[in-house]
Amino acid sequence: MPQKIIWITGASTGIGREIAIEFSRAGHIVILTGRRKSRLVSITSEIKFAGREAGAFVCNVASERSVQRTVKRIRENFGEIDVLINNAGVTAFKSFVETKTYDFDNIIETNLRGTFLCIKTILPKMIKARKGQIINIVSVAAKTVFDNSAVYAASKAGIMALTDSLRKEVRKFNIKVINLYPGATETPMWDLKSRQKYKNRMMSPNDIAKIVLFASEQPKKVHIEDIVIRPLKGDIK
Repeated sequence: MPQKIIWITGASTGIGREIAIEFSRAGHIVILTGRRKSRLVSITSEIKFAGREAGAFVCNVASERSVQRTVKRIRENFGEIDVLINNAGVTAFKSFVETKTYDFDNIIETNLRGTFLCIKTILPKMIKARKGQIINIVSVAAKTVFDNSAVYAASKAGIMALTDSLRKEVRKFNIKVINLYPGATETPMWDLKSRQKYKNRMMSPNDIAKIVLFASEQPKKVHIEDIVIRPLKGDIK
């Protein structure tokens, strides 16, 4: 596969971190963004130590100014973005009654608004080039009902609806829009108690990263649109 410039949001930990490592191993230039500078620097250093090219920028995807500034810096330092991987996401495992307005705003702004802003900022250049990939790490929560996840599910269902419509609009420009729906994956999004209890059932972040890479490497005329990925023994309620 030809070398591409891959922008991964939410790359500080978990799935985003593993996606960056997998794509770098495949020979691509990876750009990691997130809100925790020290972790971004650490992962980037690890990739560079292995002899591969990477960059890192602090970016708050909920802020249009931050996203625009980050994209400008990526283009100045590395060139045009070939693949955007929308992975940044937050949640709060609370019942609907216990969910505060702050929780709602934070989850929707990061997950849904963040995805919108990142796509909005890079899409015109992809359309002009008539090529590109947008890969969204959604969640089975967009398709399945779970306790204490109403707002998270709403944000992910919003991403699904947003990007399904986008896919229809950009097919004519040879732009692929891929949605992945992972089930329970052992990441810091889960509290320690849950991770300890369900660790043997959860998928690993690297499991998901390998599938993301696979989806991105399909032939030019092949478009994988949706991939649902669940633990072998099913969802964790």
